[in-house]
Amino acid sequence: MKALVYHGPGKRAWEDKPRPAIQNPGDAIVRVTTSTICGTDLHILKGDLPAVTDGRILGHEGIGIVEQVGAGVSQFKVGDKVIISCVTACLKCDFCKRAMYSHCRRGGWILGYLIDGTQAEYVRIPEADGSLYHFPAGGDEADLVMLSDILPTGFECGVLNGQVKPGDTVAIVGAGPIGLAVLLTAQFYSPAAIFMIDLDEKRLAVAKKFGATHLINSADGKATQRVMELTEDAGVDVAIEAVGLPATFDICQSIVAAGGRIANVGVHGKPVELHMEKLWDRNISLTTRLVDTVTTPMLLKVVRSGKLQPSKLVTHRFAMSEIMKAYDTFGNAAKEGALKVVLTNGAPR
Repeated sequence: MKALVYHGPGKRAWEDKPRPAIQNPGDAIVRVTTSTICGTDLHILKGDLPAVTDGRILGHEGIGIVEQVGAGVSQFKVGDKVIISCVTACLKCDFCKRAMYSHCRRGGWILGYLIDGTQAEYVRIPEADGSLYHFPAGGDEADLVMLSDILPTGFECGVLNGQVKPGDTVAIVGAGPIGLAVLLTAQFYSPAAIFMIDLDEKRLAVAKKFGATHLINSADGKATQRVMELTEDAGVDVAIEAVGLPATFDICQSIVAAGGRIANVGVHGKPVELHMEKLWDRNISLTTRLVDTVTTPMLLKVVRSGKLQPSKLVTHRFAMSEIMKAYDTFGNAAKEGALKVVLTNGAPR
């Protein structure tokens, strides 16, 4: 089969790899019909996650058809169309019983990271009963592939960890796909104001369409000043970091109100400085999290109802065989106006 393979920082190739095979009773082999590229994949290519080794097939998001199941799989059968979760969950270990699937002792985030992932024609899904979801009849693949990662990540790591409540003022630093997923799901809780902060005017314009009440371009280095002016020097109740850079984390620290919450969503490849000399008496909370995907069933219901349409985030579509071009487009998001790219596989072979 063909797959997108990582060969060290800055090196990727679309090349032949062996088709995956059942290794354990809980495995399923899925033929991938739709996938996408995540900002975390770009972090991997930059060398920010050294646990990813040469030869790894990237990708942790997808829709597909079950081709084969192990003897221990009970919830899925050959021919089922499924949503692939970015997080593998055995449902039996101590962490899974605490709904911390990201720390599953037999899984967690391993797809496209510690084992081969979904940017390929076929993928092996361990612990399939806890790691796949049935694709609803009549569902849209571009909508539902966002349930693999981006929607639950934005919702769980940003909105839930930030404890967004009705009437809150919320700032989202980073108007990329994850930041926009935070924006879409934060509106479940009717915040009074949502400030979207980014360097890119095009992305800020999209954020306005998606419900942001205030747009702040941080290119001039005055984002903090602008937020404080708009909040009468109070700051925001919730500051959500959705990039993964020291500069964006600094903005969150500088704009959070007394008693407020900072929720980190971004993947950080470099150290950040925690300004305890300013925050020690502010009664703030700081949270970190890797998505657990425990909200995926609920989010699936909301998407099916039509009240949430994550396919609006899709700006580019490619055949899976064009994935090298898709990476170039996604990696130059500002120039290309890219948010999410959708990759589609052709007929099985």
